[in-house]
Amino acid sequence: MQKHLQRFLMILMLLPCFAGAGTACSEKSQSAETVQKAFQLAIKTRDALDASGAQVALVGRVGQDLSKYNLRYSHMAFVWRDHPQGRWLAVHELNKCGTAESALFNEGLANFFFDDMFAWDALIVTPSPDVQAKIVAELAQTSTLKSLHQPHYNMLAYPFSTKYQNSNQWVLEVLADALQKPAQTSRAQSQSWLKQAEYKPSNLHIMTLTRLGARIFKANVAFDDHPTGDRILGKIEVATVESVANFMQKIDPETTQQTLILK
Repeated sequence: MQKHLQRFLMILMLLPCFAGAGTACSEKSQSAETVQKAFQLAIKTRDALDASGAQVALVGRVGQDLSKYNLRYSHMAFVWRDHPQGRWLAVHELNKCGTAESALFNEGLANFFFDDMFAWDALIVTPSPDVQAKIVAELAQTSTLKSLHQPHYNMLAYPFSTKYQNSNQWVLEVLADALQKPAQTSRAQSQSWLKQAEYKPSNLHIMTLTRLGARIFKANVAFDDHPTGDRILGKIEVATVESVANFMQKIDPETTQQTLILK
């Protein structure tokens, strides 16, 4: 059994590295330890989802250190079964190699955790069965998911503007569309619904020099979609994993949250 596992891990190390949300391209292959930990966290997440009896959940990962903003998780995906007994798949938006572009991905849990992780833990946000059913119906509509995707990526996109989009904002807007009656399938309409539902983005305090440096040196960071007054004050509101999780808890009190940590 151990020999088969080692062989499998060696094969996986030959696979191309998936560029993560907001990261730069990396040509280096994954280390055996990284591959092993990605699989361990994927299995732990799968087992927790199986035990919950859920059809779908929102899963957050720690791709970078955001502690200076009082945040833990950097990136969120919908994780669902494509059919009742099928494997768990992560559906999410990813920034293309630190560029100003993004694409949608539908991949296995191990791939989801292959990114350059800062810490090996995950947040599982599981809505009530009624809300899950609405999300599953939404995820089954590929055209809807694409219509709510803005490929012009900005890591710090303003949540109430359609100019850019970050990965957590896409999750949020798909969620909003799923919960509307009837669904509207438009970014502007989803954002309008989120305002009415009193969604609160995370407020990051980023001063002028920091903003200037980020805009010059990073293609996937922009601030021109934020209100001018907020920019002057260094008030940068962003869709984050924590803000999406908090919003889910607010609109669906039966939502549960579970943290998984590799030791």
